[in-house]
Amino acid sequence: MASSPQSVFNVFVYGSLLADDIVRALLKRVPPSNPAILHNYHRFSIKGRVYPAILPVENKRVNGKVLLDITVPELNILDAFEDVEYERTTVDVSLTDSSKTLQVETYVWVNKRDPDLHGEWHFEEWKVLHKGDFLKMTMGFSEEMELPESKTRVATYESFYAQEENKSKP
Repeated sequence: MASSPQSVFNVFVYGSLLADDIVRALLKRVPPSNPAILHNYHRFSIKGRVYPAILPVENKRVNGKVLLDITVPELNILDAFEDVEYERTTVDVSLTDSSKTLQVETYVWVNKRDPDLHGEWHFEEWKVLHKGDFLKMTMGFSEEMELPESKTRVATYESFYAQEENKSKP
């Protein structure tokens, strides 16, 4: 008997998608979630970007959460949102509340030797400094996705933040 294609996915998120309003702007709902830890990865800041990247790093860990019961169309939206900078990868995470291990999808930075990766990215700092603008950009991306000639998330991000920079110049 042939196995049927998977109909729902669990996705480990660790950056802007930790914010429910960003997820709601993309998926039009906030799925149930569980806090989780991804072992042997590190969450980096990226020079010139407000969102993070993760890469495998021995003896490090990334705190995040697992979005549960993500449908195939929703996974396609997340894939488009993460764009070409990330590659969807299957990993094992430990659920914080039960220590149970769960196999999930997550988005890993494609450029493993990116010279723009540095330090550590902090969600609480991001919420204060960048969440408002990032939410506006995400809402623009969601609207754009419904158009026949939609821009990629990277293009949406770059044009949005270029407009914001121009607004702040005298």
